[in-house]
Amino acid sequence: MRGYGDTCPIAAQASGQGALILIRTSGQGAVDLLAGIFSRPRALRAAPGNTVVHGWIAGPGGVPLDEVLVSVYRPPRSYTGEEGADISCHGGAAAAKAVLDTLRKAGFQDALPGEFSFRAFMNGKIDLTRCESVMELVSAKTRGALERAARRLSGALEREIRRIRDKLLEAVIAAEHRLDYSEDEFDSLSADSLEEEAGCLPRRDIAEDALRGLRNLSASYRRERLYQEGALAVIAGRPNAGKSSLFNALLNEDRSIVTETPGTTRDWIEASISLEGIPLRLADTAGLRDPAADPVDPGNPVGPAEALGIERSRELIGEADLILYVVDGSRGMNGEDEEFLAAGRRILLVWNKADINGAPEDSRKHFPGLAEVSAKTGKGMEELCRSLGALLAGPDQTGAFAGLGGTSSAGLGTSRQKDLIDRALAALEEALGLADRNEPLDLIAPLLRDALNALGEITGEISSADILDAMFSRFCLGK
Repeated sequence: MRGYGDTCPIAAQASGQGALILIRTSGQGAVDLLAGIFSRPRALRAAPGNTVVHGWIAGPGGVPLDEVLVSVYRPPRSYTGEEGADISCHGGAAAAKAVLDTLRKAGFQDALPGEFSFRAFMNGKIDLTRCESVMELVSAKTRGALERAARRLSGALEREIRRIRDKLLEAVIAAEHRLDYSEDEFDSLSADSLEEEAGCLPRRDIAEDALRGLRNLSASYRRERLYQEGALAVIAGRPNAGKSSLFNALLNEDRSIVTETPGTTRDWIEASISLEGIPLRLADTAGLRDPAADPVDPGNPVGPAEALGIERSRELIGEADLILYVVDGSRGMNGEDEEFLAAGRRILLVWNKADINGAPEDSRKHFPGLAEVSAKTGKGMEELCRSLGALLAGPDQTGAFAGLGGTSSAGLGTSRQKDLIDRALAALEEALGLADRNEPLDLIAPLLRDALNALGEITGEISSADILDAMFSRFCLGK
């Protein structure tokens, strides 16, 4: 079975069904092989890189299969760093299959998942963070997720990691330089040359700069994953507070039934929206009420179906990343509302029907994030959406974070990156902790080196075949 790491010519469909389908090829002799099944072989073989040649792909016996455009790439100015060509076929499964079958007969191998990106990495065209961002782009659900993946693809994350790694490398060199001298030799050096190496750990200021950068990167992961995977926001509240109306207003369509009868919503209803660039699963739940303690409508007791809906709603609330707790502004708050809001969960209080009655001053003071809206008229809905986005993404939803004398516009995009950043962070924190206790430098220096190696694994400067095979095998074909 063929594995990653060779240079044989490969081919795969690189786009889905549409008016056009792209088939990508790469590898040693790829253009010459393709010319053997092309109607204008001389033109294709003579084509310089980054040019397009028009012609036909021919099957057995020279039978024309499809009229195509072939984009030719010459090394090193190609995605993979190899010779290659992209074939733009007419859309439709039959045309793409016929061209791929003909390529196989001509000598092309089926590309493995992610093999084009693997070759780009092996040929020094992109680092591992950029490779991973390719799949992030493919799976992006919102524009916010797309923009963040594009930043990593442009190299923002790679540059940030290299800045931190350069700082750590300086600290490692300073520590190992000191260890290279005997105590007597070190004491004989001039005071001026030792001024910036005073203390147990030389160049500690640089190590602390690196520590701040690592902490910022580690903290960025939750925000970045939020834009990729999304969050669950649950609309909760007492019956007739206007939950379903708010749900419909956020969706800008009528999905939930709205009536004046309590208990209309018997089970939760879910829909997906994009909010401030964040993929959001929005759930409308059954009204929360305890008829035994305080029936909302004595003439409309809770039946078995509604009771089951309330139970399911409470389970969903327990899983929520954020709760929009809706209060009927025309009735105000009661003890049940206050008890729910005092639970300390991630709750945004939504004062609905503000067109009838605004929130009292004491409620605004007690709940500073309170949002006054009217799901019926649309009042306050834009402000509510902005508040939701800011609350979900945290205090800095722009994706920018300070690090090593500058700012970066990209955070961590994968769990692999997060694990390695945390490994580097733990090693550096331990090293600085030992320095605080004036432990020997020969115990500290290996920890600095461990942190440095972890960063090298993120970009791929340090890697193993097993790790690379496992990572690229999760990619889709044609990437």
